[in-house]
Amino acid sequence: MNAKQREEFKKLLLALHAELTGKTPQRIEPNRTDDARIGGDEDEQPLNEMMQAIASNRNRNMDGVLARVVKALGKLRDDPDSYGECEECGDELPLGRLRAMPYAEFCVTCQSSKDGPKGPATRKKLTDYS
Repeated sequence: MNAKQREEFKKLLLALHAELTGKTPQRIEPNRTDDARIGGDEDEQPLNEMMQAIASNRNRNMDGVLARVVKALGKLRDDPDSYGECEECGDELPLGRLRAMPYAEFCVTCQSSKDGPKGPATRKKLTDYS
């Protein structure tokens, strides 16, 4: 990766950092303010709890992305030659991956091995019910 490309990714990271630090955490107010008040709609409380859980997950994900952005900016500042290399195997990350996620730490192969298999691992065929 050359200096011009590193500068491009630095700009992307700084813009993403500004965007993430400019957002306030999402908050969903509970619709049930005390134990005695249940409300008129029986579906209202579970829906509100679901919306609170979604907001909490989004806030946690934003914090994780922000930490990775800060780490990538630090890497660009302290050791610019190592930016864009997989932290696991050391291979260079494709520029397309870095343009999509300038804070990427791992190549696709290493990231997928870290993430593990998706879906039910015990079911091999449609007729398996274990």
